[in-house]
Amino acid sequence: MPNERGVRMTDGRTTGSARAFELLEPLVQAATVRVHAPPGGYDNPRSHRTGPTWGSGFFIAPGWVLTCAHVVGEGGAAVRLTGREVGITFSAGSITGTVTGRVECVLPERLEERRPGRHALWDLPDLALIRVLAPVSHACVWLTDRSRPRFDEVAYFGCTEDLGTPEITGRTTRLRGTAGNGAAIRLGDDDEIEAGMSGGPVVDLVRGEVVGVLKARRQAGGGGLAVSVVQLRTLPMAARGQVGLYRRIMQAHDLYHYDQHLSDLDNRRTWTDVHGELPPEEGDPYAGRGRLTPGERTTLFGLLAELPPPGSSEVVRALVEEARGEEPDPLPPAPLSWRDGLGLLHDPPGGTAEAAAMLRYATDVSVAEYREPVTPGADEELWDWVRATAERLWRPLRRELGERHERGLAERERRRRASAGRSVHGPARRSGGLPPGASVLLEVWAHGWEDLYDWRVSVLAGPAHAGRVTPVDSGVRATLAGLPEALRAPLAEGFRRCDTHEAAALLEVAVAPALFGLAVDEWVVVGGVPLGVQRPVVLRHPAGANPAVANPGVANPGVANPGGAREHPADREGTDASARWARVQAGPLQDERADCIRGRPRSPATEWLTGLPDNTVPVHCRAADQEPTLGSLHAVRDAGYGVVVTRRPPPDPGASCAPFHRGLREELADAGRAEVLPVRLQNLRGRAYGADPDAYWAAGTGLVWEDPARPLPEEEPLQGDL
Repeated sequence: MPNERGVRMTDGRTTGSARAFELLEPLVQAATVRVHAPPGGYDNPRSHRTGPTWGSGFFIAPGWVLTCAHVVGEGGAAVRLTGREVGITFSAGSITGTVTGRVECVLPERLEERRPGRHALWDLPDLALIRVLAPVSHACVWLTDRSRPRFDEVAYFGCTEDLGTPEITGRTTRLRGTAGNGAAIRLGDDDEIEAGMSGGPVVDLVRGEVVGVLKARRQAGGGGLAVSVVQLRTLPMAARGQVGLYRRIMQAHDLYHYDQHLSDLDNRRTWTDVHGELPPEEGDPYAGRGRLTPGERTTLFGLLAELPPPGSSEVVRALVEEARGEEPDPLPPAPLSWRDGLGLLHDPPGGTAEAAAMLRYATDVSVAEYREPVTPGADEELWDWVRATAERLWRPLRRELGERHERGLAERERRRRASAGRSVHGPARRSGGLPPGASVLLEVWAHGWEDLYDWRVSVLAGPAHAGRVTPVDSGVRATLAGLPEALRAPLAEGFRRCDTHEAAALLEVAVAPALFGLAVDEWVVVGGVPLGVQRPVVLRHPAGANPAVANPGVANPGVANPGGAREHPADREGTDASARWARVQAGPLQDERADCIRGRPRSPATEWLTGLPDNTVPVHCRAADQEPTLGSLHAVRDAGYGVVVTRRPPPDPGASCAPFHRGLREELADAGRAEVLPVRLQNLRGRAYGADPDAYWAAGTGLVWEDPARPLPEEEPLQGDL
């Protein structure tokens, strides 16, 4: 009969969550560490000559400790966190060791510039990664692959001094919900969280996996917050052509447990062994053949870790959708590794067996295109394992997987022949053009007649799936000054989904022409570098915009189509817009001042605009929210121009615009064709950011880019309460 905590006693042995705690406690304690000042300089016998405890942490991969940023910031408010050395004390069997670690990075990055006051909550996700500076033998925890935790009973571990000396202890509670848009997990008040436990692991007792990092306790006592370990995916993205820190660490994590599972050098329990001994989950519809066994799951993770990482997050999501039979959970953070894709395949819809979905996914991964050459035989080894594992499942599934593998091999070979000498991650593009894949879309709308703005961040699937839009986040009633901070996290998530190892994704900013002066290219989201230096940034007219309203007397060239995306004027063959777009893309380019003559303002006549050659790029040098430039921007759109240049005027109103026009004319002549302009403008911004005086003229330059292959969603977001 169960007791008050739901623990059932059978033949004198504990079962349920109490049994799970007994099994998992030794594994978690072996991987949990005490964080303190670097060794040396202290002489305190009660603290083992390492000084007072700052907090806790835990090994997530060989040589890598995860903790909270506020733990490594203890006593160092004026010290830069990244690069700071700390002390790590851990246990290896019966031996206790202390080593020095260095803080590799903190999340969010802005903690380096803006720290909260003492005793105040640090900004989420409040994580820090520590690299151990000496090769040591230690245990590692098992991290969850799920994008969100299940609200079950958990245990949390950390450093306490209940008996006068530091030791790693554990206690149990339940998850009570989430906070911070899923970045944080609420813990119940079953037991008290002590200060030294901050940074310790939170373990799901049903599935035997670490789901969180202890962050804070309630001031009134009992309960608190933990940070979801999935927030590790928000680690800074790698430079083009490099493997990011997140993927490196997760690869090392999976290979560690794979090696432990295969090793027969000792008889100590591994995480895989304990997963097989955990009490079964009551009412599990996928029990038995419906799920992979713990050994099969560990092996699959290890085999996936042997492969090169995927080229982008969208590659993972596409394979998950194929295996799952529906679009995966769009909530952040985006899946970045092959293992993250497996985490989206738990509990598939329609009664589909989880094991079958994972084997379909693994089959597709075995024949996928990788971002770099695969280790000889690694993809074949993965397929051999899939085929062997399917032997214990259903005969029709074995046949389906075989046919799936054959189709995948044929498609991969076709792509290789078709893309010889070109990028393997999308259709060919001429040198210097935009990446052909998904882009990030930022839409900003004025909130009625107030100086407040609603916004939405989405992912546009790209020309291959024109009109397909995946929402990321949205908000209402932000000020212009507050937009950069409000959009920092949503834009970072969008970039994680769209960036590939070959190129940073395009950012498309759809706003009314009066907002074309919004300095989005100067915002800093990640990496400490302005957006316009990191990636191509272009302007778009908003979806559903009606120029006839903003510019009376002019017909609206945009027509809503049944698919929910606004038809671009260039979509209609035979129109001026269609001819202009095709002609200007091919070049050569001809610039024409639209809102000034020799520095004096002017309003362009409709007849003059429509009579210009199709390869003309209209140029604006004055403030977009003032006349005559505002009217000119509407007029050039109505005349069918899909490529237009704008500029935020310099602070000095007396500064001449001649250097800007002169530099732009040379740039257009050198570019030759419009298709390279977004990337060339990015390069110009990079030169100016790097203090190249020859590029200073380009400060504030914007590019209107109405690509008909990238239609925008038509629906505007709901406005907030009035």
